[in-house]
Amino acid sequence: MTTTLAPAVFARTTRGSGPGLLLAHGAGGSIEANYGPIMDGLAAGHTVVGVDLPGAGETPQPDAPLDVEELVDQLVAAADAEGLDTFAVSGYSLGGPVAIRLAARHPERVSSLVLSAAFAHADTRTDLATSIWHQLYETGQHTLLANYLSLMALSEGALNTLNPAQVQAAVEQLAPVIPAGTGDHVDLVRRIDVRADLAGIAVPTLVVVTTADPLISPALQRELAAAIPAAEVAELPTGHLPFAERPQEWLKLISDFLARN
Repeated sequence: MTTTLAPAVFARTTRGSGPGLLLAHGAGGSIEANYGPIMDGLAAGHTVVGVDLPGAGETPQPDAPLDVEELVDQLVAAADAEGLDTFAVSGYSLGGPVAIRLAARHPERVSSLVLSAAFAHADTRTDLATSIWHQLYETGQHTLLANYLSLMALSEGALNTLNPAQVQAAVEQLAPVIPAGTGDHVDLVRRIDVRADLAGIAVPTLVVVTTADPLISPALQRELAAAIPAAEVAELPTGHLPFAERPQEWLKLISDFLARN
C-alpha cells in the first residue's frame, strides 16, 4: 500500500463500509455541515472518510496560511489511517480544487472524482465575492456576514420562499457558529489555482454544476468541466448549497456515478 509521510492530524469522520470515498468540504463549512444531510446515503455503499479543514469541526486553527499540498497530505493520511488503498474523492466548493490536486499528485490512489459547485481558480467575480466574505469575517461583522452568505449561497428561488423574518431567524442561528477557520478557508479560495492539473486528470470525473449558484458561477464550473478530458457534467438546479436545497437529488447524482465507476 502506498503511504504518505504526513501523520493524520486533522479531525476526521468515518462511516460505512465498502469502497473508499474521501470527502473534501467547502470554505466556512465542515464535513457535517456540507455532507451531513447525505452522509447516511453515501455510507450505505462506501467507507466514507471526511476530513475537517483547520478551524472547522474538531481540527484546530492553523498557525500559518493554508496550503493545498498540506490539505492533500492530510486527506491521503486519513485514507491510510482507515486502511484505504484506493478511493473516490468528492470535493464540494473549495474541496473541488483540493480533490483535483489530490488526483493529480496521487493518480494511482484515486478511482474517480466528483466535483460539486467547484472551481479551478477564482475568477474576478469570485475573488470580489470572497474578498467581501473575508473582510466581514475578519472585522467581526458575523451577523452581517450571515446575511451576506444568505444572499450569496441560496438560489433566488430558495431565498424567495422565505420571508424576511425567516431569513433573520436563520441569520441569527448561523452567525454564532461560523467556523473559526473561515478567514483562512476564504483566503485559500482566493489563492488556489489548479488549472495546470486539469488536462492530466485521467480518472472518471463527474462535475455537478449548481446552475442557480450566486457564489460560484455556473460558467466558472463549466469552464472547469471543459478542461478535464471526458468529464461528465450533471446540472442541478440549486444555489451553492445542494445539501440544503436538493440533498436527495445531489446524493443520487453522486451515488449513481460512483456505482458506474
